[in-house]
Amino acid sequence: MTVRTGWQGRYFEDFEVGDVYQHGLGRTVTQADNVWFTLLTQNTARVHFDAHYAAQTEFGRPLVNSAFTIALVTGQSVNDVSYNVMANLGWDEVRLPNPLFEGDTVYSSSEVLALRESRSRPEVGIVTVRTTGTNQEGTVVITFNRTVMVYRRGFGPAHGPMTGG
Repeated sequence: MTVRTGWQGRYFEDFEVGDVYQHGLGRTVTQADNVWFTLLTQNTARVHFDAHYAAQTEFGRPLVNSAFTIALVTGQSVNDVSYNVMANLGWDEVRLPNPLFEGDTVYSSSEVLALRESRSRPEVGIVTVRTTGTNQEGTVVITFNRTVMVYRRGFGPAHGPMTGG
């Protein structure tokens, strides 16, 4: 039997400005996702969980909580962008140009905008990406810039169980 190493993620040295990563997993947002997240975060905006109220708005149905949208699209980017993260430094320029609805499927991609070595931590570099989330029709529902500290190769915690003697 041959044991093969699984995906180990990108390290700082693996990023290049201009690279675009098409994140592999789409996710259909359910009513339960929207209501659960809205109530869990104590968001009392009725447009997220009161279908009767939402039906009276220009959208005619519940909107997906925008905090759920940023969390989902950020999560979709982790495998390609921040699998080897030391710390998330922030989100900037968050825009929600079109609504996301229950039943929509979200897909995302990220473009590397900037790279720099950390001035205070030699074991990491700083990566900034612009991430875009779209629905199943290709309509953009969210964009944001995210900056993360990513370990350099050979630094950071080991992946998986320790083996050997």
